[in-house]
Amino acid sequence: MEERLNYKVCGNYLIPDIKLMHEGMIPLGKYGRLRREYLRNCAPILYSDMVLSEELFPHLYDMEILMEQLLEKNPAPDKKSQQMLWVQQMNMLKAEAEEIVLSELVYC
Repeated sequence: MEERLNYKVCGNYLIPDIKLMHEGMIPLGKYGRLRREYLRNCAPILYSDMVLSEELFPHLYDMEILMEQLLEKNPAPDKKSQQMLWVQQMNMLKAEAEEIVLSELVYC
């Protein structure tokens, strides 16, 4: 079964009317932007392949949930009663997440 492609007229040209499956606009965080720039500059073929197969942004959003996963594994103490311990725990988790992302995902 063959899928028909629709075209739109633009001047003297017929342009394929292609729709992306993922059209939501969720802003990327720090790690997602780092990974995107790394792929764009150091692995352009992989970057192009991921863009064309619409796998790039789901991949980049996966990087953003790492901090949430680390926080689930190592819950922080109560922020109101133990402020300094809470800050220490959050800084430790942030450093761990950054180390994981930079070593395994951004510069892999």
